[in-house]
Amino acid sequence: MISQIKPIAHIYTDFSDKFGIPRQSGRVKELCGRIVFEKEYRNEQALRGIEEFSHLWLIFDFSKAHRDTFSPTVRPPRLGGNKRVGVFASRSPFRPNNLGLSCVKLDRIEKTSTEGVVLVVSGVDILSGTPIYDVKPYIPYADCIKDAKGSYSDEFESYRLEVSFPQELLEMIPQEKQSALINCLADDPRPSYQDDDRIYSMSFAGFDVSFKVSGNILTVTNVIKL
Repeated sequence: MISQIKPIAHIYTDFSDKFGIPRQSGRVKELCGRIVFEKEYRNEQALRGIEEFSHLWLIFDFSKAHRDTFSPTVRPPRLGGNKRVGVFASRSPFRPNNLGLSCVKLDRIEKTSTEGVVLVVSGVDILSGTPIYDVKPYIPYADCIKDAKGSYSDEFESYRLEVSFPQELLEMIPQEKQSALINCLADDPRPSYQDDDRIYSMSFAGFDVSFKVSGNILTVTNVIKL
């Protein structure tokens, strides 16, 4: 008998569109999310002891990447979009079961009258409204393998752009979200196979942020409130 999985919660973040979301969790520590449980799972007993863990694993649905066909290979953006690797040797969202895995920091637990107990987390890399299938504690002695190899991903660990954000445009962004936005831009939202001076547009926290990149410098060109 095949069991069916269903969402236990949804996460709400500052990203209403896939473009601009960090490629991995923890890349932008200031990015926050709220995990709101479905009514049948809004039981405080299910979260008893979770506050004793600093980080959590989230198993979620790549809900905007569903396809009817299966491809055994994918083109990782960090390899320029040209080189293919096996889908199971990548973190591509285009997978047979479209399951994602992210490690996030548990910032606090909120008790609300309308949504029950909500988990507030940071370091997220997930689209707003994404279904969450499970939440598990991060266990350092088992989950951290210090001598692990990361293949092609290792070379991008310290990759960052310098961000030029005109003050008059930056001031349009709420102060508490400015640092997160700047670090998202520094992580280079562009597809890795694009390296030109075209204008890109990214939706973030209710704003449309336009930018261009020249060399290692990303310059914000406009901010529009949506």
